[in-house]
Amino acid sequence: MSVRVGEAAGAPTFPVAAKHLMRNDQLRRNVRNATGIIRNKRARVVGEMADWQQLRDAGHAIKEHTLRHLGDYLVRFEENCTRAGGAVHWARDADEANAIAIGIIQAKNEKEVIKVKTMTTDEIGMNKALEAAGITPYETDLADLIVQLGEDKPSHIVVPALHRNKMEIRELFMRTMGLAELGTRPEDIAEAARVYLREKFLRVPIAISGANFAVAETGSICVVESEGNGRMCVSLPRVLISVVGIEKIIPKFEDLEVFLQLLSRSATGERMNPYNSIWTGVAAGDGPEEFHVILLDNGRTKVLADSVSRETLDCIRCGACLNACPVYRQTGGHAYGSIYAGPIGAILTPQLQSMEHSQTLPYASSLCGACYEVCPVKINIPEILIHLRNKLVESGDVPAGERLGMKAAAWVLSDAANLSTARALGKLAQMPFTNNGTIHHLPGMMAGWTATRDMPAIPPESFRQWWARRQREKRP
Repeated sequence: MSVRVGEAAGAPTFPVAAKHLMRNDQLRRNVRNATGIIRNKRARVVGEMADWQQLRDAGHAIKEHTLRHLGDYLVRFEENCTRAGGAVHWARDADEANAIAIGIIQAKNEKEVIKVKTMTTDEIGMNKALEAAGITPYETDLADLIVQLGEDKPSHIVVPALHRNKMEIRELFMRTMGLAELGTRPEDIAEAARVYLREKFLRVPIAISGANFAVAETGSICVVESEGNGRMCVSLPRVLISVVGIEKIIPKFEDLEVFLQLLSRSATGERMNPYNSIWTGVAAGDGPEEFHVILLDNGRTKVLADSVSRETLDCIRCGACLNACPVYRQTGGHAYGSIYAGPIGAILTPQLQSMEHSQTLPYASSLCGACYEVCPVKINIPEILIHLRNKLVESGDVPAGERLGMKAAAWVLSDAANLSTARALGKLAQMPFTNNGTIHHLPGMMAGWTATRDMPAIPPESFRQWWARRQREKRP
């Protein structure tokens, strides 16, 4: 069974990647600037909504209900999509999904496809699979185009090229598009992309999209985007292939009323998303002549089976948790080694891979709870992180030194006498490293504690000792 989540299986561990990326001052400035802008916009438009918490509750309730009855809603979606003229294919993993898409394209004797921004195809490595089959994919989302032309990797769920600034993008476009001149305004850069892509929109007859939502009641697909490229991709080509994770199903068309309000405000700080494309099957003389949906599992049913972490699948891919996360804002998305970065990536990636890879990701968090506070569908990410950490410990995948240290801590904290003994020994052991009540450098395995900050030394008097002395002094 082939389960891919971007490049996670072969990526360096989070601590190794983060340490390297935090030396890149320009990248960190780019990430902090972009996430700060989005956070401020989101806070402003969310503050206008008197019923924001009720919307979050509604979104969570709809998602949880759907997951409890997912099998029924998937069958209902297939029936209604097929009735409307679509063709539904089921894919257990990345290899099956890619093979289905390639088979459809090759049956039309085509060698090119245009793509709407779709993280699901990134998850399964579809672009590489298409290229291996002699098919050229063209990303049409501006940020995905930047990543593709730069042979780069996405670093954010909503803004994949967030780690690049304007001048870096300008240089990239001039080099890859063969432009002798290009202005420095954002409008100039956007115009260069528009000219580059327009020819492909009008010429390439097959498109591949993802889906933000798939409506069981009607068999409809909904794609939400901000540039208009999605509208071009789902309406101009003769053949449209949509790759849809099975968790994207929602029961009713009216449920979009909740999710479209939550998504636009959480993702980009907009009151309403500029382009919401919704289509149902095929219609003569209007849009694609042929429509295929590939329903993708790729590890999702295993996540669904875990009652504690199941709500991971509630995610609507808004990226709000990334913008709020202090860890992501320092490291950027590449440190996560996966198409899914940030807090949601820290819980989704390991689960999709059955905890076989990315075992450091559940620890890539301070558990501050900022992600839970901004999540539009109220996914309790900190609780799931703790749950996944516990699973890793139970599996035995913990370094021997850390396991020994935790056992020692358990012994020390299990009894007041043990704590007093450990404190006395610690006061003696710290003496060579203490200066004016502060420890600047610890040796050996403990060096990590003082690598980026000083530690206060163990004080001469503990709280228990101070309290006992205080009580004695109060006595007559």
